[in-house]
Order: sequence, then structure tokens, then C-alpha cells
Amino acid sequence: MNKKLFIPGPVDVRPKILEAMSTPMIGHRSKDATKLQKSISEKIQKLFYTKNPILLSTSSGTGLMEGSIRSLTAKKAVVFSVGAFGDRWYQIAKSNNIPVDYVPSEWGKPTLPETVDKYLSTGKYDVFTITHNETSTGLMNPIKEIAEVRKKYPDVLWLVDAVSSMGGVKIEVDKLGIDVCITSTQKAIGLPPGLSICSISEKALEHGKLVKNRGTYFDLLTLYKYVVKKPFQYPSTPTIPHMFALDKQLDYILNEEGQENRYARHLKMAKITRQWVKDNGFEMFPEAEYESNTVSAIKNTKGISVAELNKKIGEVGYVISNGYGDLKEKTFRIAHMADRKISELEKLLSILTETIKKL
Repeated sequence: MNKKLFIPGPVDVRPKILEAMSTPMIGHRSKDATKLQKSISEKIQKLFYTKNPILLSTSSGTGLMEGSIRSLTAKKAVVFSVGAFGDRWYQIAKSNNIPVDYVPSEWGKPTLPETVDKYLSTGKYDVFTITHNETSTGLMNPIKEIAEVRKKYPDVLWLVDAVSSMGGVKIEVDKLGIDVCITSTQKAIGLPPGLSICSISEKALEHGKLVKNRGTYFDLLTLYKYVVKKPFQYPSTPTIPHMFALDKQLDYILNEEGQENRYARHLKMAKITRQWVKDNGFEMFPEAEYESNTVSAIKNTKGISVAELNKKIGEVGYVISNGYGDLKEKTFRIAHMADRKISELEKLLSILTETIKKL
């Protein structure tokens, strides 16, 4: 039985997009590949609300996280973490021998603008990282407020992990002043896993020249050089099937559903889920006003067996996520992202209500 995925990635993928992945192969150095990659880049710029160059990577988002912090940190980075994926950025920096400071928030609480201000004001850093949407805690950071603080420190590069929010939440990269904005295809964009995307500012590209050891595969400056000098080509063979699918999906997002309609649908699904949480005697895990619009993390206040719940709803073709790491069985997560329909979410929530009564 194919289960409907209400997990924070991978997501269910529309049949037309899966079909696009079976498009006959083309040479990755061909004019057709250049045309395809140029088309994708121009559409991604619209999705990101940016004029900055777009880089693609045949990897998960972690690849571009590693590439950005390694390629661009010449002095010292500061990682602001609100959960497992903020922690990952810190671990990446440490494993690459990058000077880094780690500023965690209590899980469920955001990175506050005043905290960012406190650290950037020291002048010790040339890079700082923010996780926009943390799937381990279901929290969405206040990047608009952080952007206002960041204006005071224009020489510090801002790297944003928007892996689980881009395509489901409006993120105006240029308006916010983000230097590198990273996402992956298997979450709110609605493709299978295997491709990650980022925008990169000219300021970041220039600053990266100060870094001596940027690695090879994930060196953002090398990726950029190929995109410019060999227009819309890449140094290593890219995942062409994903590119066919992404080009088609971007047409759907931009022209058929429409960006604003897509963001509104994600917000509505989030609100429906939050109301269900309240109506069924649970509580949201993240602090109020910082709940994610793409995945809801819910406190297991009733002490139910989340594993047993998932087993029962799996018998009728659905799956949600247990808590992440130390939050296993203490929370459970319901993702509502990509091309998930409101009616499908409502059906799941109805099934959950009846199933929980029987546990």
C-alpha cells in the first residue's frame, strides 16, 4: 500500500512531475542542457524573489550548507541553532576546521533578533547562519526581524537554511538581504530528494575569494564560475531527471497555482492543524507565534504511543512523523507542505481523532 506522506520530507509528488523525470536523457554539456538549466534558474529567481545568481547541486541541502559555510568563512562563523538542523550547521563547521561559535536556543524557542545583534556587534564574525524553518521542533524563525538587525552589519554574510520552507512560505531574498539562501527539492517545492538549490550574492562571491581551502565538489565559487563562463553548465554531471521535473514544477507553482495562492494554502493548512491540536487536547511544541507553516510539531500531552498511532493509521494508508531525536514519543509531527490538498489534510486529521480515541 502506498501511504500518503504527512512527514517533513520526502513528500508525495504529483504524477506529472514523476513522469517528467522519465524524459529521455540529454547530454549534460549539450545546448539542450544549457537551455534547461537557464530556464530553471530564471524561474528559481522568481520563486526566491531575487536577482542573485542561482546554483544547483546534485545533493541534499546539507551539501550546500557545507559548501556555503566552508566557501565563505574567512574569519569566523556564528551558528544560531533552534534544533537539530541548526546543530548540523555547527557540526559541519567543526568537521571542516572552520572557526565557529555555537549559539543554541532552547528547543521550541526562536533565535531572537537581539541575540543576533549581541553577537554580530562584537565584530568577530564574517558569517552567520540562521535556520528559517526547523523541522525537528516545528519552529519558524523571525527572519524579517532578524533582517532589520542584520542591516547594521552589512559586511557580515548571512546564510539561511530554507530547506523546509522555500516554496511554502514567502521568502523575499533580496528584500531581506540574504547572501546565501538554501533549499532542497523534496519538501515544500514538491519533488523527490536529490537536488538542492541556492541563491548567492555578488558580495558573498567576492568575499569567498579570501578563503584558501574551499573544497572541491561544494565550492560555490567553482559552481558559479561554470554557470557564468560555460553558461548554465556544472563542473560535475548533474541530476538531469530532477531538472526536467523541477522545470515543470516551477511552471506549476508560478503560473498554475500561483505563488501567493501557494503560500496561502500552506498557511491555511497550518492553521487547520493548530486548531485540531487545540480541539483534541494537545499543545503545539514551539513557542506561540513561531509555529511553522509547513510542519507542525505537537506535544504528546496525552502520553499516547506515537509508534502505535502510526501503525494504526498506516493500516489505512497514512503516515506522520514521530518526534525527532530526544523528542521521540514526547512529540509527533504532521507535515502539510508541497502539493498536499487541504481536503487530504482534513481527512488525515479526522482519522487521527478517531484512532487516538481507541489507543
